[in-house]
Amino acid sequence: MAGRSARRRDTLLPGEWLAEWLGRREQLVPVYAFAKSGVRPLATAYRAIIDRHDIDTVVLVDGGTDSIVFGDEPGVGSVVEDAVSLVAADQAAGENVLLAAIGFGVDHYHGVSHHAFLENAAHLIRDGGFLGMFSLSQGSKQADAFLDLVDYANQRQPQHPSIVCNSIASALRGEFGNYHATSRTSGNELFISPLMTQYWTFQTSAVVRRMAYAGELAETERAEDARRIIDLHREMTELRPFRPIPL
Repeated sequence: MAGRSARRRDTLLPGEWLAEWLGRREQLVPVYAFAKSGVRPLATAYRAIIDRHDIDTVVLVDGGTDSIVFGDEPGVGSVVEDAVSLVAADQAAGENVLLAAIGFGVDHYHGVSHHAFLENAAHLIRDGGFLGMFSLSQGSKQADAFLDLVDYANQRQPQHPSIVCNSIASALRGEFGNYHATSRTSGNELFISPLMTQYWTFQTSAVVRRMAYAGELAETERAEDARRIIDLHREMTELRPFRPIPL
């Protein structure tokens, strides 16, 4: 958590490395981690943090764009964690929650359709829920800090470097195409591009309103319950075909 905004830890780096890195830079701010659960416990935790720190705006940060799902996409990434986080934050703070997604193209590795993401973004534009884009720019303080944090985490967990964070870092450094910063992606074709450094921002409530199973998720206590709801919905729904971006 930084300033007066609560940020989702699990979309960046493991909390302990983030806390260590912040401490080395004399930035002593609280870092919270959440056990996997359904919406109700997570919404309670969000409310407690918001009240404790008098937070007026919550920013959920997603590494990748797989959090912008409505329920009929042909491929999904970390759909349970993302959906639970969005619905819980919406319950905890409503219109005071924003979603920022960085890493366009990263989720191709996990079978996510970016054609479907762009179609979803178009729907959110029509709904008034798209808040615009901005870039994490090379040479800025924020970009330099991010690259330093990724390098630090890679040193602390060399056997399991973050695919998402290293892909975004590669894009920031000017790499392109099938570039592999970690052996974890060996044997897969990546598409590193400048689009990975763009933040897409949305009103979280607009995404939740489009999420077909949001109402059912709102009543869940356990992560297993949330997964069951999403899996059942996907089994009973005609999914969009997987289409490439026609460029």
